[in-house]
Amino acid sequence: MQAGGRQHGFTLVEAMIVMLIAAILAAIAYPSYREAVLKSRRTEGKAALMKLMQQQERYYALHATYLAFSADAGDDEAKRFKWFSGDSPSSSFYEVDARACEDEGLRDCVILSAWPGSTRVNASYRDPLCGRLSLNSRGERSADAAQCWP
Repeated sequence: MQAGGRQHGFTLVEAMIVMLIAAILAAIAYPSYREAVLKSRRTEGKAALMKLMQQQERYYALHATYLAFSADAGDDEAKRFKWFSGDSPSSSFYEVDARACEDEGLRDCVILSAWPGSTRVNASYRDPLCGRLSLNSRGERSADAAQCWP
């Protein structure tokens, strides 16, 4: 005790008020953080699609056709295309495949699709808003929600 009978420190009420303020700030900040994480993972999927479309265009320039591929691809040409979005399958958030556009052949059009959280990549990842991201050789982009490809 100090002279005059006054103690230094916080009372229980003051400590509880500080904890309450911290909890409120965390509750406000967490949704923003979660949305930023989702956006960064979507960016990984979009970047993979763009890079793979460039690779498809180079392949088309040499062979006058696009090439279908997936994680299950058996032929050596298709294995040259990366079927996951990140550095390795286990650290990726999207599985990617390529197929002919609807009602067309691979000589005319290819569509690349990125699927979030499959069993071959980070299976715990989900994107309830955008879901599957797609890009075709005409430059048309699609997703389950319009705001996913700004």
